[in-house]
Amino acid sequence: MADEKTDKKAKADAEKPAQKAAAKKAESPSGKETKAETKKAAAKKDAPKAEAKDEAKVESTVDSKAEKKAAKKESKAAKKEAKGKEEPAKSETKKAAKKEPAKRGKAKAPATPPVVRAKARYVRVAPRKARLIADQVRGLHIEQALALLQFSPRGASRDIQKLIESAAANAENNHDLVGDEMRIASITVDEGPTLRRYRPRALGRATPINKRTSHIAVALVPDEEG
Repeated sequence: MADEKTDKKAKADAEKPAQKAAAKKAESPSGKETKAETKKAAAKKDAPKAEAKDEAKVESTVDSKAEKKAAKKESKAAKKEAKGKEEPAKSETKKAAKKEPAKRGKAKAPATPPVVRAKARYVRVAPRKARLIADQVRGLHIEQALALLQFSPRGASRDIQKLIESAAANAENNHDLVGDEMRIASITVDEGPTLRRYRPRALGRATPINKRTSHIAVALVPDEEG
């Protein structure tokens, strides 16, 4: 009896590895199939998530690029606006700076009275003799000067009188001023060319004669005192 039991156990023990191997062989394809199926199912489940992640990444990159472009555009627009505001301010400050000195200059500078001029050139009078009359007339009112010249015994007074009357006519015709309300601001007598002549004298000699000329200039201004 004991021998039979031991034989049965030995047979059972010998059959167990074979059974296990057969079970493994039988189970192995199905196990692989199940594992592959599970992997496929997991991949199918994960595929939408991955796609969603990829789409989210693409959308985020697109959004970031669009945001960057929008930010750049806004910064450029802000810079242009700032420049546009600064340029008018600068131009206004420059204009004000230009206007201020002009205003100050106008306020400081008094209105200059018009000056009426007249000249007589190559007058056949010696400059030394004409200066004596010019010194008497300088600074006088035109009526006083003409009265003085009218009764002066010197020959140069006639030429100076004509010149003053000519300057008064210029004031009336060219500057719309009253000729009788002028004052002689300045009168100058400059030397012109000298005409050299000779006079025969005794014993065949000749003495020189210098016939001098003058350039006379007169300047009239309105008499403010009246």
